Amino acid sequence: MYLKILSHPVFMNLNFHMPMVVDLSHPLIMLEGENGSGKSTLLHSIYYALQGEEVENYAYRLDRGNAEIPKVLLFDAEQHNPRNTPSLYEDQPAMKEFLLTASHGQVMLSLFKDLFPQLPDGSVLLLDEPEMALSQSNQLRILKMLKELVDTKNFRIVAATHSAHLLNSPETYIINLDRHVNRNVTTGPLGMEGASTIH
Repeated sequence: MYLKILSHPVFMNLNFHMPMVVDLSHPLIMLEGENGSGKSTLLHSIYYALQGEEVENYAYRLDRGNAEIPKVLLFDAEQHNPRNTPSLYEDQPAMKEFLLTASHGQVMLSLFKDLFPQLPDGSVLLLDEPEMALSQSNQLRILKMLKELVDTKNFRIVAATHSAHLLNSPETYIINLDRHVNRNVTTGPLGMEGASTIH
């Protein structure tokens, strides 16, 4: 699956050459780069394309190949923190109590453990800084959970991250937005070798 971005105001402002061709054929992709390099923008752009949405000044073509995508979920660890909206769980007292007493990191872990695995097989999970509020050891735990979602439920996962644990895993395919290149370090059954597709 490939996304060709023909025009995008943010990426043009960042001096990316158009068109950008983003290789989404790998099942476990990490977007790497400095603050302001375009990671979240690319993550949202992927979401819009997969949803077939039209966005002003953003022109794209998506080649899905044979991929059937039953569900696309964009999760921003900062904006979508359930602890910020406990009133939504008035009819779930146990969940509301958990949100009011658990730490931010514990709530994040529960999403990986309980919520994401409930998505249909073949879903696309887009994560913006999923390591937020997680300790080093728990970052390793969510990496294991992400790999299991790929292996057991045929997920495609794209995450914008600063986590060295997520970026240095041999199973992940890295798109580095600082250098506008892809770095494929994938080995084994999770992916395949590929050349740089961001020009």
